[in-house]
Amino acid sequence: MIASKLARAGMTLLLAAASPLAPSPAFAAPPDAPGRVEIMGTAHQDVLPRLGDLTGKPVDPSFQKPAKDKRRVPYEDPLDFAGDKVAQTSHRGKPGSGGGGGTPPPALGMDGIGAGFTGPQGSFLIQYAPPDTTGAVGATQFVQWVNASFAVFSKSSGAPVYGPVAGNTLFTGFGGACETSNDGDPVVQYDKLAGRWVLMQFAVPSGGPYYQCIAVSQTSDATGAYNRYAFQYTGFNDYPKAGVWPDAYYVTYNMFTPNTFGGAKVCAMERAKMLDGLPATQQCFQLSTAYGGLLPADLDGTTAPPDGAPNYMVNLGTSRLNLWKFHVDWANPAASSLSGPSVIPVAAFAAACGGGTCVPQAGTNQKLDSLADRIMYRLAYRNFGTHESLLVNHAVSFNNNSATRWYELRDLATTPSVHQQSTYAPDATSRWMGSVAMDKMGNLALGYSASSGAIKPAIRFSTRLQGDPLNLLSNETPIVQGAGAQLRLSRWGDYSHMSVDPTDDCTFWYTSQYLKADGRFNWSTRIHSFKIGGCI
Repeated sequence: MIASKLARAGMTLLLAAASPLAPSPAFAAPPDAPGRVEIMGTAHQDVLPRLGDLTGKPVDPSFQKPAKDKRRVPYEDPLDFAGDKVAQTSHRGKPGSGGGGGTPPPALGMDGIGAGFTGPQGSFLIQYAPPDTTGAVGATQFVQWVNASFAVFSKSSGAPVYGPVAGNTLFTGFGGACETSNDGDPVVQYDKLAGRWVLMQFAVPSGGPYYQCIAVSQTSDATGAYNRYAFQYTGFNDYPKAGVWPDAYYVTYNMFTPNTFGGAKVCAMERAKMLDGLPATQQCFQLSTAYGGLLPADLDGTTAPPDGAPNYMVNLGTSRLNLWKFHVDWANPAASSLSGPSVIPVAAFAAACGGGTCVPQAGTNQKLDSLADRIMYRLAYRNFGTHESLLVNHAVSFNNNSATRWYELRDLATTPSVHQQSTYAPDATSRWMGSVAMDKMGNLALGYSASSGAIKPAIRFSTRLQGDPLNLLSNETPIVQGAGAQLRLSRWGDYSHMSVDPTDDCTFWYTSQYLKADGRFNWSTRIHSFKIGGCI
């Protein structure tokens, strides 16, 4: 039934001829250069007049779905690893001090969607675990999406103004799998250059075909009208991650057919057409099974990248980062290219838990998944004028615990390199599931989960002031100390999300998972905002 609807919608799939990619001087020749660009039209496209008029799709209260073991992506620890040479093993400042500039009291903090959450559309029912928490801040609102519901919050009061509703409420009347399926793996973005929301989740009906379902708001009001799109894939488009760039919305996937890893796929979606509600295409490159877990660069601030700059994409290698440059040409798709990977050496590391499960919790033998086989969302990009910067983090092993390794990359247009890096391991607590960003002054904030045999999972953040010595974080600040451990399930979080307020380009907003009591289908989330002193 879905396939027949898509055929009537005129979905097209074309392969554009392209010459073999020659590596630029900054790039080592890849072991398997990507092939020709795929050009795909939307499977379906229409307009939702107003989200706020919808009451939400009904849910089956008897349905619950714990996550299976995650689908792993390629990663190998170095054979000669002899210890972390960039570990920060002490707190530089007093908790909450913010180093030299000070951290003012939180601008706002409230519980997001989770156990006991109620909004204008009623009470939330937990049906999935973990929550896959994502959320971003806009002009006047904060939008949070978990598996598989979302809500809109007032940025000034913290009160929910819409939701919670099932994710596929966004696709009411759209038809096909985007409307009938509500499968999650959501991404929330705020396009700062256009003042629009970009909301997406996948639809993966049994046996396929599979879709990425995208809604782009027509204004900065998340409860208003949306331009809606569905792109179809022959394989399962797992773990989608999105980045906003002037020439496209870039989305990366780990592809599976059906459960066998088929390599990363990277796609550019036609942003200009999607902002105008016009028929749009996407251009994609398929990588081999040697690569997975790529993230696309996501623009912070309103200073655009230099004219013609490609989107940067990064994944995790063995004591290295791999970086690709995706140049999209909408007028001449045959000229589109994906070049790389450029190998960026970093301080040697071993993945936390060998990429799997070992994070302890107080009061239980149940360990939590580190998700350390991949870098964590987002790959935050900022153009300071004098230089371009990329930030990213992942979980590494330190003294048999999980610690958060973070990087700042520069010289992106020439030979990308590490400007600073550090493993934050000031004590015996495990830290993982991080998200990192910079404000307009160059101050850095890293949010993450924290747990140990002595405490239950908590949410914390650490900061680095622009003038601090390189490679060091200034302090650690608690957001919320959980009172519960997660039982009978190792999967934790899957991702968290740090964003920067577009109205002042100073205030950080972070959202992640915690528990108020022991259990599995009783998780909570927190939304927390803060500003680093001196940013005005």
